Amino acid sequence: MRKTEIFDLVEKNRETLNQMALELWEHPETAHIEYQSSKLQKDYLTSVGFLIKDIPNNPTSFIAEFGSGKPIIGITGEYDALPKLSQKISSVQEPQETKDDPGHGCGHNLLGVAGVGGAVAMKQCMEKENIQGTLRYYGCAAEETLAGKPLMAKEHVFDDLDACISWHPAFMNTLWGCDFMAMNSMKFRFKGVPSHAAAAPEIGRSALDAVELMDVGANYLREHVIDQVRIHYSITNGGGLPNTVPAEAEVWYYVRAPKRENVRSTVKRLIKIAEGAAHMTETEMTYELLAGCYNVLPNHVIGDVMLDNMRAIGGPGFDEKEFSYAKEFSDQLTEVQKESVLKTYFAPEAVKELSLCNDVIENEDYGKLMCGSNDVGDVSYITPFALFTAACWPVGIASHTWMATACTGSTIGLKAMVFSAKTLASTVYDLFTKPDTLKAAQKEFQEETKGKPYISPFDEA
Repeated sequence: MRKTEIFDLVEKNRETLNQMALELWEHPETAHIEYQSSKLQKDYLTSVGFLIKDIPNNPTSFIAEFGSGKPIIGITGEYDALPKLSQKISSVQEPQETKDDPGHGCGHNLLGVAGVGGAVAMKQCMEKENIQGTLRYYGCAAEETLAGKPLMAKEHVFDDLDACISWHPAFMNTLWGCDFMAMNSMKFRFKGVPSHAAAAPEIGRSALDAVELMDVGANYLREHVIDQVRIHYSITNGGGLPNTVPAEAEVWYYVRAPKRENVRSTVKRLIKIAEGAAHMTETEMTYELLAGCYNVLPNHVIGDVMLDNMRAIGGPGFDEKEFSYAKEFSDQLTEVQKESVLKTYFAPEAVKELSLCNDVIENEDYGKLMCGSNDVGDVSYITPFALFTAACWPVGIASHTWMATACTGSTIGLKAMVFSAKTLASTVYDLFTKPDTLKAAQKEFQEETKGKPYISPFDEA
């Protein structure tokens, strides 16, 4: 089958995909409560012949499957929104209802739907050409908390994959070859003994003192970790009234590092600091892992195939209306703001002059480290994995902003979504029909991981 035929299969489904993406955009749901968002995708995929499988302990995640046997190729998609990012389709900041409502400021209304569109087109290819194998679309909850895919991986749903691909909204159409940071999100809780702070302080044991001593210890730890480690915290329960010795207190920590093993070693030391703070204050300490993910391991073989397909499509095909809308946002950005965002993505200098990226960009970011995190990293340590970005908002706009929300519900976002669905479908087609390419991707994966098995962050000692 010629690639243009695959693109046409996606194109014929454009209106359905647009409607689905706009439905998600109009009714955003945040992490772990995406019941209607996941149902919308499940119902549609069922209607076109996919078998839906639920995932234990993951009520808003699912697998849609077609075919049987090997190879097994996956596409991941997301649909969770962000708190307090409600916004109308406007270049003026104005929430749809209230500023506290959620919004799709990371474009997940587009991300999952493009995956659905790519999977449906590939299913039609498999039927037309009698292609053997298993196609899966993974509906993934809670990416924004970085817990979704690790929780799915804990249930071993990715273990038998031969390869997997995905994409993410951004401001460029390019292969995403850089690495992301591994991370842990943890809450430390201290329990002490309450007492009147003035009348009987000697019988009290302050949980807040323990939190503060832990934070001091963590600050000293920063001197003795590798440069790229990031340790952030927020005191989420400070104890209450100042005239009472606080019996309970809580602090929330993020630990980020270039590799999973760096996170593991730093967290072990952080736990010791928390234990020391508990000893010093004669309080009790417990901790909880809320989320944890691996750094992303991009597969060059799949990435090269993906980039070739992006070039064959040519780009989202924005028109003058979209360029004009994009300029309304670009005009609000300072040079410092724009340069900061471009630097984060390692964007080429030529992109800086654009208001909207309509072409496919070759971005030389392999081997570079992005300081954010993404839970697709866990998938990338289970099976060969690659992803790309598409221009869903103007150049220089950061994700997780009202400006991004305003664009992910616009025709800019919708056109980038259809471009992404075509890229996903054509790349999966190559992985199914070119066994040598798939073998090369798997060989690279084995060399990079050195055969070490994946261990879920939730199963780490």
